[in-house]
Order: sequence, then C-alpha cells, then structure tokens
Amino acid sequence: MTTALATTAGPARLHALESALGDPFADDNPLGLRAVLEADERGEMFEAGEQALHEYGLGAEFVPTAFGGRLDRLDHLVEIMRSVYRRDPCLGLGYGASSFIAGVNLWTAGDQEQCRHAAELLCSGRRVAVAYHELAHGNDMAGTEFTALPGPAGLVLNGRKEIITNVRRAEALVVFARTAQRPGSRSHSQLYVDKARLPGGHLTHLPRYRTSGMRGVQLGGIEFRDCPLPESAVLGTMGHGLENALRSFQVTRTTLVSMFTGVVDSALRTTLSHVRGRRLYGRTAADLPHIRSVLAAAYSDLLTADCFATVATRALHLLPAQTPIYALAVKYFVSKTLMDVMNQLSAVLGAHFYLREGPAAGFQKLLRDIQPAGFGHAARAACQVSLLPQLPLLARRSWLGETGAPAELFRPGADLPPFDFRQLVISAAGRESLSTSLAAGLAAMPDGTGPAYTALRAHGEHFAGELVALAEECVSLSPAELSVGAGSHTYDLTARYVKILVAAACFETWRHARGTDAAFLADPAWAAAALHRLRTPLGTPRPSLPGHLEQPLWDELLDRCARSKGLGMLPRPLAGPHG
Repeated sequence: MTTALATTAGPARLHALESALGDPFADDNPLGLRAVLEADERGEMFEAGEQALHEYGLGAEFVPTAFGGRLDRLDHLVEIMRSVYRRDPCLGLGYGASSFIAGVNLWTAGDQEQCRHAAELLCSGRRVAVAYHELAHGNDMAGTEFTALPGPAGLVLNGRKEIITNVRRAEALVVFARTAQRPGSRSHSQLYVDKARLPGGHLTHLPRYRTSGMRGVQLGGIEFRDCPLPESAVLGTMGHGLENALRSFQVTRTTLVSMFTGVVDSALRTTLSHVRGRRLYGRTAADLPHIRSVLAAAYSDLLTADCFATVATRALHLLPAQTPIYALAVKYFVSKTLMDVMNQLSAVLGAHFYLREGPAAGFQKLLRDIQPAGFGHAARAACQVSLLPQLPLLARRSWLGETGAPAELFRPGADLPPFDFRQLVISAAGRESLSTSLAAGLAAMPDGTGPAYTALRAHGEHFAGELVALAEECVSLSPAELSVGAGSHTYDLTARYVKILVAAACFETWRHARGTDAAFLADPAWAAAALHRLRTPLGTPRPSLPGHLEQPLWDELLDRCARSKGLGMLPRPLAGPHG
C-alpha cells in the first residue's frame, strides 16, 4: 500500500472475512441475518457465527504482531470488526471486542510472560475478559470496593464485579482492584488472573444478566472470597492501575465506537431497500422528496462520524501524545451521532422498524444493539466531564496556534507507522493540533468553484472563527466552572469544541483527498454537507441538506448499495451482489 490515500480492497484479511461470512442479506446464507435473528430470539450467541470467526482466527486480530498476532494497524482492526458488527453486534462484542478491551490493558502494561500467555489464549480462539466496573460505582473507578490486599503469599482477592462480558467463558481476566486502603489514585492496580491457576473454592460465578439489546452477549459477574493470588499477577507497577486504565481507554474508546458504524451501515441498507420496495401514492417511498432527504442526511451523518473516528484512530499512531483529547471527543460525538441516525431511520420505517419478521426484521435488533455505544465501557457524560477541565489549558496552549496536524492524519487507508501501546500518555497537557488544522487548511485551500465549494469555505470559516471565540470564553473559566457541578452552559463549551474537531477532520480529509483517486472524498459536497449539519445550534433538530449537497450523497448511497460497497469513508468491497 502506498502513502497515497487508498480506496480499493483494504486489508486482504477484510476480503477473506467477508468471503467467509457471505452476504448477510441473502436468505440462503446460513451465516446471514435470518440465522442471526433466530439466535437473538432465543437470547443466545450465534453459534455458527462464532464457529466461523473461530475458523477465521479473529482472536489473532487483537494480538500485536510482536506476540504472534495480526494486529499491526488499529484502523485495519476497526475495518475487520465493522465487518462483524454489520452482521451481528453480539458477535462483535461477545466474540471479539470484549477480548480486545482486555488485551489492550495487557499490551499497555503487562510484562512479557503475561502478554505471551494472553496472546496464546487469543490466537487459539479462547477468551480474556475485563472486569473494571462495579454497579455501585459506575464510571467512578476510584470508588472501587473490590480488593486485592497483601496476604501471606502475595495478594488476597475479595469482592464482586458485575456486568462482565464472557466472564464465565473466559480463561483469564483483567481485574481492576483496590490494592491499598488509603485514598488517592495510587491505591488501585490491574491484575491478570489466569482462572486455571486459581485454587478451588474461592471464585463464584454470579447468574447471567438478561438484556433487551445484545441479547446473546454473555453478561455475568464474579465474586472472590479470600482468594490467594501471587503479586506477580499485577500488571505494571503496583498502584498504577488507574493510569494504566486511562491509557488503555484511549485505544478502546476510539476504536470500539468506530466499529459500531458497521451497525448503521446495515441499518441504512435495510431502510433504503424498504423504501425502494414500498409503494405510496403511485410511486415508491424512495421517490418521495422527504424520504430521500432523511436518508441523504443520515448518510451524511454516518460519513461525518466515520471521518472523525478514522482521523482519531490514525492519531493513535501519528499523534499519541494528543489522543487523550481525541478519544474523549470520539466517544462523546460518534456514539450520539450513530444513535441519532438509527432513530432517524426508524422514523422512516415507521411500524416496520420494530417488526421481528420480514425483510426489515433485522433493523429492530440493530436498533437495540447499538445502544451500548453510548454507555458501554464509558458513558458519554463521563467523557464530557473529563474533557471540561482541559479546556482552559487547551485555549492557552493550542487553539490560537497557526500550525495544523500532519497531512498523513487525513489520508484514510494510507500507510501508518507501527503503534506502540506503551507510548500512550495520561494527559495531552493542553496540546492538540487537529482544531487548528482548520484555519491552516483554509489558508491553503485550493481554488475551486461551484455551490458546494463555496458552502464548504463558508462553513470552514465559521468553525475557524468559533475556535477563536471559544478560546476567549474558556481561557478565563474559574475552577468552580470546571467541576462536575458546572452549569449546562459550561458543559456546552465541550460540545462546541468537539464540533470544531469534527469539522476540522472533515475539511482536512476533503482537502488532502484532492489529487488522488478518491473521487467521492475529493468532491466538496460531502464535506460541505457534514459542516452544514454540524452548524446546527445545540438543542435544535439538524436541518435538511440543500439540494446541491443532498443529490451527490443520495447518488453515492444508491451506487454503493447497488455495488455492495462499504458506506464509510472508503468504499471497501463487501460480500453481496455487485450489480
């Protein structure tokens, strides 16, 4: 693959996985949506799907190449997982992403033996689960009550962890525990627990939790009572568990929510197929201007979310010192955008969106299954709370800068340097360059004509001015305004900032696509549409797109669906009819 923006097949493994799983919409495909829905009705994991992923060796995708796996690029991992999520989000989370979350903590802080052991498990199709949260404390990890305190032979585990994916099926666990009774951030550690090495009688599995979404995912809990564990089970340095978790979150918050774009890809195809086959007033529903406007706007929002998530994922390789900011912004913005798109599509489907039989039956499952994107692993509100106190320092150190991020950040599919999990840092220290890329990009904006080009420039200038205004407001915020007790206006500052980041990602991705073979990305229409929708004031419905922006998106949506191309930034070939 060259350094130029790539638009063709992507990682060869993606083609292999798509071929193995087949067209999800084909009725005669034993791994298709019909079989997925049957497993969902039973509240079970899709067994045939798990077997297919096992044969493909999906677990190796979560293991860095240094430990014998296939994980070399995080953007390629996201594309592989989108292929799974677009068929069955339960498989995406229950077979895949839960082990990936656990693995990231190991690759970030574990020693060679711990990493080697986990890599062998995952590459052989077995599982590692992660036990972070406790129901009584939610995202307040400092309030953890589960303990691993000093004992005669190392540590002694006591306490409960609830809502753990695959806890009963996993061979090993990454557990977040209190390792000192004193208050403070250095009172917690992460532990790598090999269940096969635990003495009997100290571990109890709690009953499975049943859920309305992700019905097949095996959620359960564990309780330890006076369970001995060697001190060598600690990941990294004792007392550094919170720091290790925060570093790991930068990877998982960025990539996991990006995987959910596969859900919206399938939902948008389902909705388009429905309206093209449904006749109203002597024509198809797809011929109605309002329906076309809603679907084009939904497609615009999907592209916007994918663009921002892609840029942030590439930043993990290119700008690791800045990803503490981007990871929070991605989780906050992308999850909400994807869920909003699903709600827009459900309105188009009407009563068909909750039917559990017929051509659109998969939609109701996708709508239920996407909800954890907003709260699973870390809630959107928690990300906003973490972002708020960083605004004044960003305003002083970054927002009035004149240089932008490197061009490679905005070239999806292009080469990336190797990723080192251990180079992640806790704080960006007020440094980030994506926001200022917008002003720099405007200054270097190539000449162009046409209404889409004119609109893109005007929207870009608006968001560049918004960053200047935001800096003036944030630089003088008092400490009282930076706490969890801040007012709604102050929290709105974070939402405004995130919109600027998203606008910069879209604008610069368009600008750096010019002169490549990425014809659609080089067209200003999609980027202008993205910024047009982003300019909606907080708390108000997003507007429809003007005709000169709507039509190119509608045409691209029809073309990609007809040719079974991915609906993300890059039109990757997918299994299905290629008419």
